[in-house]
Amino acid sequence: MLLVVESGSTKSDWVLVEKKRISNRFKTMGFNPFFHDERMITSALEENQELHKIGEKISDLFFYGAGCSSKEMNDIIKNALSKTFINASIHVDHDLLACALSTYEEEPSISCILGTGSNSCFFDGNKLLEKVPALGYVLGDEGSGSYYGKKLLTDFLYGKLPSDIELDMVNSEKINKNIIFENVYMKPNANVYLASFMPFISKHKSHSYTKEMITKGMLHFIQNHVCCYENHKEVKVHFIGTISYIFKDELNIAANQLNIQIGSIIRRPIDNLVKYHIRNS
Repeated sequence: MLLVVESGSTKSDWVLVEKKRISNRFKTMGFNPFFHDERMITSALEENQELHKIGEKISDLFFYGAGCSSKEMNDIIKNALSKTFINASIHVDHDLLACALSTYEEEPSISCILGTGSNSCFFDGNKLLEKVPALGYVLGDEGSGSYYGKKLLTDFLYGKLPSDIELDMVNSEKINKNIIFENVYMKPNANVYLASFMPFISKHKSHSYTKEMITKGMLHFIQNHVCCYENHKEVKVHFIGTISYIFKDELNIAANQLNIQIGSIIRRPIDNLVKYHIRNS
C-alpha cells in the first residue's frame, strides 16, 4: 500500500493508494519541521485513529512538506513518521518538488507556491533549481497567507483600514492589540495565525482596499521569486496553493503587468502528485 502526503504549514493532504487506485483520503494539521518537533508530530499522528489503522500496512510513504529543505529537517519528519508507519520505506522531500511534479507539463517551467508561505523553483523534468531562498514569514513569504495576514493586522493596529473593514474586524474577529500580540509574539505558529485571517480577507475580496493589497503582494512575489530566473518571460509560470487559486484575478493582473505567462493554477497539488506516483510505482 502506498501513502502520498502533501503538507503545508497549516494542513496536510494524505492519499492512500492500493493496486494503483486511490482507496482513501485523510487530512491532518500541517507538519513543518521548523515549527514542529519530532515529539509533537509523533503525538499528533498517534491521536489520529484513521492513520493508525493502516500504519502497519503501508509499504511506501512519500511525504512532501514545507520546511523539508535539508537532511536535518527531513529527519525530524521521517523519525516521527516511522513511529506509526513501522513497515514503510519513508521518503521525505521539499514541498517545492511536489509543486514541480504536480505542475509539470513536459516542458521546462517555473512553479510557485502561494499558500501559508510562498516559494518558487525552475523545473525541467529532471533538475529542480531554487534561485532564491524562502525566507519565511518574518523576512519573506511575499504573496502568501501569512504575508497578507500580517499586512491586514498592521493596518488594523495603525488605524489604516477602511472603516467598513475595520468595523467587521472588530465585530467578527473579536481581536484587539493584546490578542494579536499574544498570538504573534508569545504563542507558537505565528505564521499559521497570520494566515488564518485569509477567510476574512477573502470575504472582502471585492473591496478596493483588498484588491490593491492582494495585487501589490502578487507583484512583490513575482518580482522576487519569478523574475529572478533569466528565462522568466520565455516559459510558463505555474502556481499551486489556496492563495493563488482564490485570488487568481489579482495574480493575473500582476503577471500581465510584468509580462509573465501564467500556466496552470492548482489549489491542491495532491491529486496530480498521486498520479505521478501511480505512474511510477
